Amino acid sequence: MTSGAGFLGGAKSRLLPASIPFRFFAAAVAFHVLLWAALLRAADQMISFRGGLAPPLAAVHLLVLGVLTTTAIGAAVQLLPVATRRAHVAHWPIKLVFWMFVPGLAVLITGMYLGRLPLIVAGATASAIGLMLFAYLLADNLRRAGGLVIVAAYGWTALAALVGVVGLGLALSLDFAGGFLPDHLAVAHSHMILGACGFMGMLALGFSHILIPMFALSSAPSRVPAILGFATAAVAVISGVLGTLFNHPALVTAAALIGLAAAAIHISLMQRAIRSGMRRRQGLSFVLVRSAWVSLVASLVLGLAINHGLAGPNGPALFGLLLLGGWLLSFLLGVLQRILPFLASMHSTGPLNAPPPRLSELGGTLPLKVHATCHGTALIGLASAIVLNSPVAARAASVIGLAGAIAFAAFAGNVLRRVFASRI
Repeated sequence: MTSGAGFLGGAKSRLLPASIPFRFFAAAVAFHVLLWAALLRAADQMISFRGGLAPPLAAVHLLVLGVLTTTAIGAAVQLLPVATRRAHVAHWPIKLVFWMFVPGLAVLITGMYLGRLPLIVAGATASAIGLMLFAYLLADNLRRAGGLVIVAAYGWTALAALVGVVGLGLALSLDFAGGFLPDHLAVAHSHMILGACGFMGMLALGFSHILIPMFALSSAPSRVPAILGFATAAVAVISGVLGTLFNHPALVTAAALIGLAAAAIHISLMQRAIRSGMRRRQGLSFVLVRSAWVSLVASLVLGLAINHGLAGPNGPALFGLLLLGGWLLSFLLGVLQRILPFLASMHSTGPLNAPPPRLSELGGTLPLKVHATCHGTALIGLASAIVLNSPVAARAASVIGLAGAIAFAAFAGNVLRRVFASRI
């Protein structure tokens, strides 16, 4: 297999203007700060949250849509053209995605936090239009990804999941006013599984086949085990969504067990890529990535316990924390702290024949150390608060998480300042 860094040849010719991908990343960083602030305000309800129109629902969507999805859009519109060696035909559709999705999301989250149904419907509609436009752009890139079979397979699956997520999300938003769904909670749970595992999860697994080898300077994983990993992950997602939607415990159990097999295959492939890489020191980013893999496995084990009534009344809240915060958020923040300076170094300009700026110079390491410490401490604190049913512990953990988010924002702000200062 080719090197994970091999697709970078001629990458500068396929770069978007810096303002396009970085606007998504900047919005995600801002949503990250708001996420921890929202968790701080909703600490009493968060530790036992099982769904429904309440402030914790706004926090969940700040995480899934505000942080995870916004980052995924920014990464996909930039990295896929680089990987497929096919530049975007036009830039205005990407800008339109931003202006439909991000303001619409802000309205949606405000409506959820305040319990205002008109805001929820209006925000859901605008953000859904933005997501469907992104789905079209993603499909256009994937159909040209002839040499990236594994990444394309994950991408098409994530695309199908995104369409389903948008449809279920609109239905749930309208159901708050009309009450036409036979089981709102079951649809909400399947919406969460489809969004977290089907859309964001499959994107994270797929992009790992590019990003992990690229960061480790290693070869891409072998095709046969990679295809097996994809197939098991896809079956797990489909089984989990159907099992939660139709309240079928046996199907949910099968989904968790198959998901554990998929996680084991994926982690084995990524560990092999890291060990065979030329870069021996991966830094803090891989600490977060590895902790994300641990949380993924833990969430699936906990899902089995919940399905068999062994996790207690706050089990669903802990499952959501491990899946969304422990796995997806930790993985994304670990990757984002490498993507931001990587893209920044490619966009930075300087004197003729001057070497490109070192990645460590672009963002600084102290904010990342503060963030990693706070992020891990906050997740452990929130998990403890849920287990102990302690709002006080949840507030303390949220304060620590907020401090970490501010530190990460300082890192991202420093990267952005250097990028745009170099272009003046």
